[in-house]
Parts: sequence; C-alpha cells; structure tokens
Amino acid sequence: MRHRYSNLDPAHRPHRPAAILRWGVVDPVLGRRRRAAPGPPAPVVTPNLELIHGHEERPWLTWIGHASFLGALGGRRFLIDPVFAGHAGLLYRRFLPPGLTPSHLPPVSALLVTHNHFDHLDAGAVRALPAGVPVVAPAGLGRWLRSRGRSAVVELEWWESAEIDGLVVTLVPARHWSRRGVLGTNSSLWGGYVVEFGAQRIYHAGDTAWFDGFAEIGRRFPGLLAALLPIGGYQPAWFMEQQHLNPEQAGRAFLELGAGQLVPMHWGTFQLTDEPLVEPAERIREWWRRHAPGDHRRLRVPAVGETLVLE
Repeated sequence: MRHRYSNLDPAHRPHRPAAILRWGVVDPVLGRRRRAAPGPPAPVVTPNLELIHGHEERPWLTWIGHASFLGALGGRRFLIDPVFAGHAGLLYRRFLPPGLTPSHLPPVSALLVTHNHFDHLDAGAVRALPAGVPVVAPAGLGRWLRSRGRSAVVELEWWESAEIDGLVVTLVPARHWSRRGVLGTNSSLWGGYVVEFGAQRIYHAGDTAWFDGFAEIGRRFPGLLAALLPIGGYQPAWFMEQQHLNPEQAGRAFLELGAGQLVPMHWGTFQLTDEPLVEPAERIREWWRRHAPGDHRRLRVPAVGETLVLE
C-alpha cells in the first residue's frame, strides 16, 4: 500500500465529497458560481537570450509563465516547474506561449519539481532536457520521473537538502496536496524550494495555501534575495483557500519570510479558477500600495519571458 502524505498545518481539512460536488456541479447549475471571462493574459516580452546564455554572475530569474522559471545563482542555471505544453492536463488551455521554449534553454545544472499537478509537472518538458540533467523532486515522485527517462533523480522529504553543481537545494513545507490522475491522492509529497549558492538564496513556494510555516522558512533561511509566491487560483475562496494563496495572503507571507523582493507567480497563464487572468497581479499591486513597507521596486511583477536581475 502506498504511503499517504499529509500537511503539517493542523487546520488543514481535505474537502469532503459533498463540498467537491457543490463546487463542481451544484453551484454552477444553480448559478451561484460563475467563472469570469478570462480577459487578457499576462504581458509578454522577447526573452533576453544573450543574458540567459551569457556569463552573468549576478542572480537572475526568467519567468516562463505560471510557476515556471529558469534561474541562475553563481552562474549555475536551474529550472523550476517548467511547463511548455499548450494545456495543463486535459482541462486548462494556455492563454499565451511560454516565455522560453526548450530550444531557448542554456545548459542547466538541475531540474526542480515542486509537486505532480499538471500545471507544475509537464511530461514533455521532463523529456526535453538532456538525459544527464539531475532532477530534484519531493518523495514519491521518483518512479514517475524514471519512467519518463530521467535516470538521475533525487527525492527529498521536507527540510532535506541536496547539493548539485555547487547549488544547495532544500525542499521546504507547503500546504497543498498531490494527485496526477483519478487515483493516488497524496501518494507523493509536495513543497517549495530554497536554492542557495554561497550567500545567494531564493525561495520558490510551489503551490501553497496559507500556513504557519512561512516565518519558519524565513528563520531557517535568512536573507532570501527573492520569494517567488503564488498569487492566483483563489476563487471561489471557500473552496480554494485550502490549496492556494490569494494575493493579500501572498503579501503577508512575503513579510513573514523577510525576503528582499517579491516575485508573484501562478497567474496570467492558465485560468485554473474563477477569477480573470490578470486580477491577481492587480490585487498584489494594490496590497503593496496599502501595506508593504519600503521601496516599491521590491515588488517585481515580471512579464512572461522577462529576466529579473536580483540586485
């Protein structure tokens, strides 16, 4: 029998079948739940391939779209949750092309996977990388990855670390869940990553709802250059608050983490839930105007394809 993982947060309660039926069938039929028109997607720019393929020693991040990033610390490049496909699973189409394609990619030291949901784990992207690229994944995902041709797979539990080409990669907790198909709920772990090279470190939250772990992550990893936090996928709130942050919660998480810069993600690419595509970015900007201390340049909302140099 497969191991089943669970969240650290004692407040987390998985939705019962009646709640899932209400969300998926009853409320839409009765008109109590309406999906907004998607509206325009996130803005797009031409990627800076000269920088991506060059010898820039400063840390940087390129937004591929949704939760997908190409990053670099100390000149070592890595991918997090790359999704290049036109759909996330069968249901969710991509509203704009990825900011980078596999043909754009430079050599990378590692592929990092936060969990097995289709908008974070793309089988085509996994197969597109050279065979020798190591993959770091949460516990329970190794078998799936090896069946897609990945021979060098490191599986981690929360707070465990792996060192690859000078990068130290630590899987940190998140409040979420996993499933790839109809069966197998929570048979693999989920999480975020802190990636370090010397004194340079960034945090990618993966998918997460609000939980009490953000302050602990910030305590264990002081001086985060940037926190990549999800801001979309929150409507209807009564159902989605168990699995996704809303923009205001992402702002609070940023403050608890004590990071230098906030890079919002998980918006503008797929309409996974009922809010319009760009509403999350509008709300995080408004939250920042009202609540965030200090320099407004610490909020870095990239366009798809844009590279942010983390000064």
